Amino acid sequence: MKPNFWPLLPRPHLSLAPMEDVTDTVFREVVLAVSDPACLHVVFTEFTSTDGLCHPEGRAKVAQRLRVNDGERALLRRAGVKLVAQIWGANPEKYRRAVQWIREEHDFDGIDVNMGCPVRDVIKTGSCAALIGDPARAREIVLAAREAADCPVSVKTRTGISRHATEAWIGALLDVAPAAIILHGRTQKAQARLPADWDEIARAARLRDARGAPTVMVGNGDVASMADARARAAAAGVEGVMVGRGILADPWFFNPAPREVPRAERLALLWRHCELYTGTWGEARRFQVLRKFFKIYCNGFPGAAELRARLMQAEDAPQVRAILDAEGL
Repeated sequence: MKPNFWPLLPRPHLSLAPMEDVTDTVFREVVLAVSDPACLHVVFTEFTSTDGLCHPEGRAKVAQRLRVNDGERALLRRAGVKLVAQIWGANPEKYRRAVQWIREEHDFDGIDVNMGCPVRDVIKTGSCAALIGDPARAREIVLAAREAADCPVSVKTRTGISRHATEAWIGALLDVAPAAIILHGRTQKAQARLPADWDEIARAARLRDARGAPTVMVGNGDVASMADARARAAAAGVEGVMVGRGILADPWFFNPAPREVPRAERLALLWRHCELYTGTWGEARRFQVLRKFFKIYCNGFPGAAELRARLMQAEDAPQVRAILDAEGL
């Protein structure tokens, strides 16, 4: 059994959020390569369906989300960063079977149960944020996952469905003592339309403290910088902070040395991302997925918008290389 790393992390510790079509092994490697090891402590896979992992024919495609390249693995070990597999579904027995398969086939430091994804089609399955309205099933899922796991099991969730229900919902989760609760300070209905409510995250931390529960509390939502993360953690009384959209504004988020990242360095990282992506996925994933990343590298220098517009027309890596070559890079 692997140790529960969550209470052993620095305080406040920082993690990179699991994001669909973003935090694959390629992007995690890119972020790790430019991060300060003292400033990034946990990374997560994309969320992976337990139904898919339990399907004998569908497993191979779904399991791509759990891929870890050798380059990423080396950076994780060098920096001492923990890697957590995030899974989702509605059936406790499938959680048990999926976690058992992950245990046999992969080497993760933790398992995280997604009880927060707000997407309507996912909610209709009774999964993710829908579990906030079904605390009995949510508890069953945590227990089933933990029974099969050889590592700590955490939960990523929200404060409610249509309105905050933080005390009742977090109280229900604390009954089964997950290793950590990562709490996004919004309801499922609010999604990103309203600011994250860190007062609700603080409420959850106070509830945990009042119970004397061992669960580590992590806050998530609208974190703009390293300084902001540390201030929010201190104010809310949580042990850690998770960063999501902040990394899409700045891939160097976890390397807070005060400097302007030069144009050449930005575009070199773009090309590294492109090479890693095509080398890792080939035809298995659409090249067009990369376009969402071009804007995070092409900004902050003269002509960035024009270059970005040209890159958005690229259909493959050779076309990206030709555009960069034309820029003298």
